[in-house]
Amino acid sequence: MAVRIRLQRHGKKGKPFYWIVAADSRSKRDGKFLEKLGIYNPNTNPPSVTLDVNATVSWIQKGAQPSDTARNIISKEGALLKNHLLNGVKKGALTEDEADKKFNDWINERDKNIEKKLSALEKEAADKRKKALELEKEVSEKRKLAAEEAALAAEEAPAAEEAPAAEEAPAAEEAPAAEEAPAAEEAPAAEEASAEKEEK
Repeated sequence: MAVRIRLQRHGKKGKPFYWIVAADSRSKRDGKFLEKLGIYNPNTNPPSVTLDVNATVSWIQKGAQPSDTARNIISKEGALLKNHLLNGVKKGALTEDEADKKFNDWINERDKNIEKKLSALEKEAADKRKKALELEKEVSEKRKLAAEEAALAAEEAPAAEEAPAAEEAPAAEEAPAAEEAPAAEEAPAAEEASAEKEEK
């Protein structure tokens, strides 16, 4: 029976995460497996991996072959390095303490690199938020200035319209008075004319 270390897909559509499993190469992708070795979640940045390194090394030493993707993941987690160091211990090239020290140094270095990447990503995100906020402030100030200018223009326009209307109003008042005066003059003349008719 050929054993493969491979990924088994889980999660919903568009948001997959994977179990890293040791399974018979003849079984289905998401079918039976011999042992679950860890979880790989590509939805985070950087992708998060939890891996049982000792169990993975044990399967590799028994002859399990990792798939290409699984090989990349377990290599980044240090399982292949640990396997290499253990082979060196078996051959007598290293002592177990030296192998453990080398492995721990490598893990510490990897963790530092991950922290650097995370801090760089956080700084980049903070810079993006800051720039977006500055742009929004600029746009807001421009809108405010445009609204103030429109309000001033609206105030000046009615004032300009009211001034000519005020000048026209006295002239309009004088005109009806002038019209009334002739009517008043005509009224006594009409009375006189009717009085003359009566005398006749």
